[in-house]
Amino acid sequence: MEKKFPKCLLLVAFLILCFQTSALAGSGTWPFQLAFVTPVQIFSEESSIHGLRINLIYGSNEDVYGLDLGLINRARGNMKGFQWGLVNLVDGDANAWQNGFINSVGGSMTGLQVGFYNHAGNLSGFQWGAINHAESVNGLQLGVFNSTQNLHGLQIGVLNFNWSGEPLTFLPIVNFSF
Repeated sequence: MEKKFPKCLLLVAFLILCFQTSALAGSGTWPFQLAFVTPVQIFSEESSIHGLRINLIYGSNEDVYGLDLGLINRARGNMKGFQWGLVNLVDGDANAWQNGFINSVGGSMTGLQVGFYNHAGNLSGFQWGAINHAESVNGLQLGVFNSTQNLHGLQIGVLNFNWSGEPLTFLPIVNFSF
């Protein structure tokens, strides 16, 4: 009889922990996230993370402020901090350093993107990679292929396109507009 009591106690403690975790898994702001593949993660995709997020394969949350590490990292809202992974995606705005093979920000990007392919809606900062594209650049693009609708800064690469045409639409090696 004595051996059954500790097992029952462990079962009750486990059930309480499970119910408490599922109650916490709603939306809110949390200091830590561990994700295997969304939705298999500690806190729901609607939650924001202010601190450390570790994504073993794919993690997605609303806003991420802090350190974001993993294979595929996605912020459905905004990102502030450092993203390091194979693929880094931000649907909103980023004030960050993105370091990965593919880096993409749907809104405004203030900071640094380092990767093979870098994309930003509006860039105020620096893109360094083989292929760089931003709707508007206020800063520097350094790569093999650089492309923007509006350039207020410098492009250094083999192919440099400023589609607004001011002062020129295309220049190899260096293109600029101030």
